[in-house]
Amino acid sequence: MQRRDFLKLSAGAAALTALPRTAWAQSGVKEIRVGYQKNGVLVITRQQAALEKHFIPQGIEVKWVEFSSGPPMMEAMNVGSVDYGAVGDSPPVFAQAAGAAIVYAAGQPITNGAGILVPKDSPIRSIAQLKGKRVGFTKGSSAHNIVVQTLEKAGLTYADITPVYRAPPDAGPAFANGSIEAWAIWDPYFAIGETKQSGRILINSREVTKTNSFYIANRDFAKNHGPILQQIVDVTTATAKWAEQHRDEVAKSLAAVTGIPLDIQTIAANRSNFVVGPVTDDIVATQQGVADRFYKLGLIPKPIVIRDIVWRSTAT
Repeated sequence: MQRRDFLKLSAGAAALTALPRTAWAQSGVKEIRVGYQKNGVLVITRQQAALEKHFIPQGIEVKWVEFSSGPPMMEAMNVGSVDYGAVGDSPPVFAQAAGAAIVYAAGQPITNGAGILVPKDSPIRSIAQLKGKRVGFTKGSSAHNIVVQTLEKAGLTYADITPVYRAPPDAGPAFANGSIEAWAIWDPYFAIGETKQSGRILINSREVTKTNSFYIANRDFAKNHGPILQQIVDVTTATAKWAEQHRDEVAKSLAAVTGIPLDIQTIAANRSNFVVGPVTDDIVATQQGVADRFYKLGLIPKPIVIRDIVWRSTAT
């Protein structure tokens, strides 16, 4: 496996925006393919056509590709069919361990909107009572990390539960019909399970650990088109700042793009953190802890160094 490119991140938006159109034309990029899920800043970015408004005048089209969770997005990004996308903390760890061609382009601390649900009438009232239970979550997703760290908090091991690997669209019905006894999940599915599928929050992820989500780019795209990637990150960041101040409009945007009812997306929007920024040393350290934990448990085949694939922009 090749070593990841390690470039320097700097705020170069002003100078980059001033580049003449000929510089953009020489990039050779005709289309940017963006992966998104049913939540977060990229959904809002799509609804507002923010990337299109920025890039179409430069002759660059934007294509949106929806994914049910992060792992399949990482697979698509590895083979070069997606250039940029948003995922939770675990998918890039599994992807890096598998040698995927990805880099971390930006980070976003997560303070709410994820955790573990149990049925409202479940006798499970504590983390310790998850022992021996069937716990559903998406393998390699941020929910996977929540489960691992929640078990540690109660002195349990991964072997103390029966993991049931399900993507969110399949896990929801499994939770509703009782074929899984707990469900680790993120918004908006977290809100759906809580309000529409008779779920009760056993624990919020913020009670267990610090978590982050990430904006990931294909490694070759980042290496060959760094100035364009910087602009994508800049548009994402600007959209995130808008979202922090306009949560009612955010909920409407999320509902319009995803088809998930407004009341559900309102819950998700009101408890979300939308701030996007650089992948700081603190974020790297937190993410390294996730990677080290997964390696210790045998969930990834080898140790990895997160900092090796943190993208640093050369824009000046």
